[in-house]
Amino acid sequence: METAHKPLGPAMLDIEGTVLGAEDRERLLHPLAGGVILFSRNFTSPEQLEQLTATLHGIRSPPLLIAVDHEGGRVQRFRDGFTAIPSMRALGRLWDGNAAKAKHSAQEIGYVLAAELRAHGVDLSFAPVLDVDHGSSSVIGDRSFHSDPEAVAELARALVQGFRRAGMSAVGKHFPGHGYVRADSHHAVPVDERSYEDIAASDLVPFRRLIDSGLGGIMPAHVIYRSVDARPAGFSEVWLKRILRSELGFDGVVFSDDLSMEGASVAGGVIERATAALRAGCDMVLACNDAHAADRLLEGLEYAIPAVSLARLARMHGRHPAESMLKLREDSNYVTALHAISGIGLQSGDLPFGN
Repeated sequence: METAHKPLGPAMLDIEGTVLGAEDRERLLHPLAGGVILFSRNFTSPEQLEQLTATLHGIRSPPLLIAVDHEGGRVQRFRDGFTAIPSMRALGRLWDGNAAKAKHSAQEIGYVLAAELRAHGVDLSFAPVLDVDHGSSSVIGDRSFHSDPEAVAELARALVQGFRRAGMSAVGKHFPGHGYVRADSHHAVPVDERSYEDIAASDLVPFRRLIDSGLGGIMPAHVIYRSVDARPAGFSEVWLKRILRSELGFDGVVFSDDLSMEGASVAGGVIERATAALRAGCDMVLACNDAHAADRLLEGLEYAIPAVSLARLARMHGRHPAESMLKLREDSNYVTALHAISGIGLQSGDLPFGN
């Protein structure tokens, strides 16, 4: 198989099935493509996943970024052969009784989650969720660590330390916070009416703390914060350039949330959405679950990715050679981590596998 040598583009796309089809390959070889996001439909077994990621990494140089939403609880795309990761709320409940144990457990969970993904050729997971649980958002719910911003920050920082031990960068979401609005941005355009001061005092706390700790990536929310800007955060220069880059000092990758979500519809069609997100300050845009829209994006988007974005994206590749699962199972650090996290969540009434 011949490898195409071309710089990464600004679009992260999905693929149809468990092997790389001809149409998928054509899209991923397009100069605008720069990454692949995998879903449950792309997974049947650990062996199949390893073969798929090796194929995906082999078609271009530098290799495409391979990502997945693998948070734990309800959002864990790969199940068979992978450790069942508890919801982050389970760590929050543990925090209420023993903060030190909760932070230790969070780090071990982060290490297991990232090490297993790296062993199967995945570069990054879109995690952790840094949203504060205000008790109103069904789409966030138990994906959030806690209702206390300080608890969210401390637990997330520990989780990210575990990611780093496994050679994986973390991507915090959904900036500046999706936990207050009731509407689900997959199906609606949520509007948060709070003042910037209220948001900064609560929801921004985990993001600020994680940025100071060297967070690799951030994904903004498809939520309108009307007191700050009339545009959703992911299309807002105010949020991405002025607040995130200038005021908070973030120099990692900004990934858009999926452009096919209803929360992105205010920006127009897929080309307009991508253009608006990139102009606002995103380094890479996600176009998922709509092959026709992806084709329109690749055919119509006119955008030259800047050198600073290429440098940021290069840092998101998995670091140091990943161990195979066979070697990982023999690694005392991994075995110790598994023992440390066994039973978390189950003791709190969570199921071992989310839906």
